[in-house]
This record gives sequence, C-alpha cells and structure tokens, in this order.
Amino acid sequence: MKTILIALTFIFSVALLNAQEVKIYNPEANAKEDIQEAVKEAAESGKHVFLQIGGNWCPWCVKFHRFIEEDAEINAFVQQNFVVVKVNYDPKNKNKEVLAELGYPQRFGFPVFVILNGEGKRIHTQNSAFLEKDKDYDRDKVLRFYQNWSPAALDPANYK
Repeated sequence: MKTILIALTFIFSVALLNAQEVKIYNPEANAKEDIQEAVKEAAESGKHVFLQIGGNWCPWCVKFHRFIEEDAEINAFVQQNFVVVKVNYDPKNKNKEVLAELGYPQRFGFPVFVILNGEGKRIHTQNSAFLEKDKDYDRDKVLRFYQNWSPAALDPANYK
C-alpha cells in the first residue's frame, strides 16, 4: 500500500509540474533576426535591448521570468526602458553564432543577461547569480541592475 501511495504521489507531482510548465523561450526562433528587430525598435524608441538568454529547461530562467512579470514596478520599468528578447539555449538550438557575437555570455551559466544599446553594441553582460538572494531573486538588486543600465543612466546629459 505504501508503494502505491508513493507512486501516486510521484505521478501527481510530475503531472502538476508539467501543467505549470512555462514556455518562455521559443526554440524555433531566429535569435539573430529577433535581436536585429529589437535593436531597430530600441533605436526608434530611445530604449536599450535586454537579452534574457536561457531555456525552458532552466528553473532559474523561468523563476526570473515570473519574478519580473509579478513585480509591477520592475515590469513597468523594464517595459519603459528596454526592448526584451528571450534568446533560447537548449540542445536543439544553442544559438552558437549569436552567443559568439555577444562575447560568449553562456560562460556565466543561465540565465544570463546582455544589454545592447540602440546601435546593437553590447554594453553589459550580467551574471544573474549576482542578482539572487537565497532561493529567489533580490528585488532591490534586480531593480538597481535595470536602473543602472537604462538609457537615462548612461546619458551624459544627466551628469552635467
């Protein structure tokens, strides 16, 4: 009886996890084209491009996505200052060429974040581990990260 109960609990847990699975990365997406479109949009709107690189297989990638979506202030700040592109990395599509052009950000693990300016120039690569606290992300660190790499933060006119 114990064995059946344990097996049923395991099956229920797996089914629940699959039902909650979030697909935030598109393995079929053309990352190079998506980034080019984002750079164009950023140039036209005065924003930067925020690349979230990871995969649906990565629990910390999904956790970061949910963290940003659930925090209204951070989400609004991101939408006002960045064009967001989620760049897939998984066995089917590692986007090796794109990541090479970005200076191999995967060396930091996943997720990893890259900020591009409106000309497509990489201005920052962020190891997401530095934004963590315990088993989640630290709200203040994440918000400061976005604020420090926003267009206004890098505008020389703000420092005269």
